[in-house]
Amino acid sequence: MLRPLLLLALAAGAALLLSVATGSVSLAPDQVLAVFGGGGSELQRTLILELRLPRTLSAFATGGLLAVAGALMQVLLRNPLADPYILGLSGGAAFAALLAMLSGLAGWAVSGSAFAGAMFATLLVFGLAHGRGSWTPARLLLTGVVMASGWGALITLVLALAPARQLPGMLYWLMGDLSQSASPGPALALLVGVCVLLMPLGRTLNVLARGPLQAAVLGVSVRPLEWLVYLVASLMTATAVTIAGTVGFVGLVVPHLLRLLLGNDQRLILPACALAGGTLLVLADTLARGVVAPEQLPVGVVTAMIGVPTFLYLLYRNR
Repeated sequence: MLRPLLLLALAAGAALLLSVATGSVSLAPDQVLAVFGGGGSELQRTLILELRLPRTLSAFATGGLLAVAGALMQVLLRNPLADPYILGLSGGAAFAALLAMLSGLAGWAVSGSAFAGAMFATLLVFGLAHGRGSWTPARLLLTGVVMASGWGALITLVLALAPARQLPGMLYWLMGDLSQSASPGPALALLVGVCVLLMPLGRTLNVLARGPLQAAVLGVSVRPLEWLVYLVASLMTATAVTIAGTVGFVGLVVPHLLRLLLGNDQRLILPACALAGGTLLVLADTLARGVVAPEQLPVGVVTAMIGVPTFLYLLYRNR
């Protein structure tokens, strides 16, 4: 069980090293390690510690949050095609953030608006799916899909009304943008905290993935556990959208691929998703910064270009 996690940790370390060494000014691995050891020139320290490292850690945190949230959503909905954005959480976050941009706000105001919008979308979907009775995975899924369409229409309305000078920035953020990420600490803390919280619940999540009836027969408190999973996945998705905008396919492809390789044990899948999702987004962001340098691509475009053919191949392979 530890060997796959060790290999993924080594891959994550290599991806982080590659990311901070790659850019308009390329650095050798020994120069990067020298800066981490307290040496290096003033230019190298500024370039790595103040510019590249925060963005790289933000990418890792965002990818890990999306992948773990995707794994949790797939357990909750008992659907391998579920992902963090399927319930309209990203739509609520994007709509609120675009409203903030349209109002002339920037920085933390936009991030705070995105987070508030995602959590509002979470409560709205949960409340509508619950109705007068209790929600089911199918009811939650259908409610989320409908709400996602509604948020999409509102986003289109905001873009149509936005002044021409603000439109490029809005579109770039909407496609996934890590260029403004400067404080990865809270997101990394959330990622580690969720993994630590859910690891003891791994066996219980394995039972829940087989269905609520079997879980209830085996003594699992199904409804409180489902609420916990939904709220944790929503919080992780909201945080990821706040950092990087809309980045697709990480929460869909990574858990699906890891289950094919490692099985369905959530005690292994959840930490593996944190490492593999973070590694994937770090590599995607490195590619986005370097493929048309000095211009930068939105990282969401790169993840879509990677995720679409990968997922189509997986569907074809398991038809």
